[in-house]
Amino acid sequence: MAPKKVLAVVLAGGEGKRLMPLTADRAKPAVPFAGSYRLIDFALSNLVNSGYLQIVVLTQYKSHSLDRHISETWRMSTQLQNYIASVPAQQRRGKSWFLGSANAIYQSLNLIHDAQPDIVVVIGADHVYRMDFEQMVDDHVKSGASVSVAAVRQPMHLVDQFGVIETAADDPGRIAAFVEKPSSTPGLPDDPDSFLASMGNYVFTTDALLKALEDDAARLDTKHDMGGDIIPYFVERNDAAVYDFTTNDIPGATERDRQYWRDVGTMDSYYDANMDLISPLPLFNLYNLQWPIYTRQSVSPPAKFVRSSSGQSGEAHDSIVSAGVVVSGGAVQSSILATDVFIAESAEVTGCVLLDKVNVGAGAVVRRAIIDKNVRIPAGARIGVDPDLDRERGFSVTDSGLTIVSKGQVIPA
Repeated sequence: MAPKKVLAVVLAGGEGKRLMPLTADRAKPAVPFAGSYRLIDFALSNLVNSGYLQIVVLTQYKSHSLDRHISETWRMSTQLQNYIASVPAQQRRGKSWFLGSANAIYQSLNLIHDAQPDIVVVIGADHVYRMDFEQMVDDHVKSGASVSVAAVRQPMHLVDQFGVIETAADDPGRIAAFVEKPSSTPGLPDDPDSFLASMGNYVFTTDALLKALEDDAARLDTKHDMGGDIIPYFVERNDAAVYDFTTNDIPGATERDRQYWRDVGTMDSYYDANMDLISPLPLFNLYNLQWPIYTRQSVSPPAKFVRSSSGQSGEAHDSIVSAGVVVSGGAVQSSILATDVFIAESAEVTGCVLLDKVNVGAGAVVRRAIIDKNVRIPAGARIGVDPDLDRERGFSVTDSGLTIVSKGQVIPA
């Protein structure tokens, strides 16, 4: 049987309100992660490593940095008809912008008509994981269903944060019900404290997807959402299959990280996912070169750790340190330092995520904080030490006590 022609559609237009203030000036998929990456790099790397090299990225909200990152990083051989194309909202089907994730694809049907694929893979752009989509496509074709939904087990206390999949009792490969963010759901037969969550990754037979999108566009009682409307459309017709993420086999994966998947939709989950990377045996291994995560390469010089003018040593432990970082007599512990960060003498940085070009002044103390790009922390400043003081200075503080300083925010001496 001839291989199926596949077009990949990456939904990257989300506003990401729960990631404010990191999304105040950028789209959620463009949020930096793990020192050197953007969130969208994980979705694109998974597709490329799967062998799918015709990819469109649908953008909308504050997309400049995202568009620039894609254009500078993700270049394919046009001679081989491969491409990763960033496509903004174009009002091709009326004068509205994207009304939902399904409407984003509906307004971009020209891309599907031009590519003429047999299969359309639709994925989100803001999750951290590794996945071979070719295995999911093969499973979808064998199922005979019009759509397959990738599922991952999650603890029951998170049920109101995901699309929930309930499978048929007589056929665990078929979806019996699909509900967006319910207050409760039955537990799994072998684990009552867990449920099946949608990963936001779908594989469609093209003709079925086109009809579903046309039907959805004609309705008035719809939010034009992939998880809220399109998937239930197929479930009602007993035409939706579930793909078990735990069966996905990635080259070079370890038992510790092979089933890793994180939705980084909130500040706390974003922070936790960063912290997952820095243990000696990390929950997610960035160093699996058999399934690399690609990103834009910085032209910054190598990182260095040097003594300060007074002879104090610069050091970092259990941390990720990116290119261009200079630790000059400061101490870094359990942190992630992005490109061109500078840590001055006697400064202490503990449990932090510092984005590009953050400058930490001499003697400053920064604990359990996320500091966005281009922030200068004055000498002797304290951040993440006193939550009430942080709020008074205009910083964001989560319920868990995590402090976030916005991009370019001025911190008084």
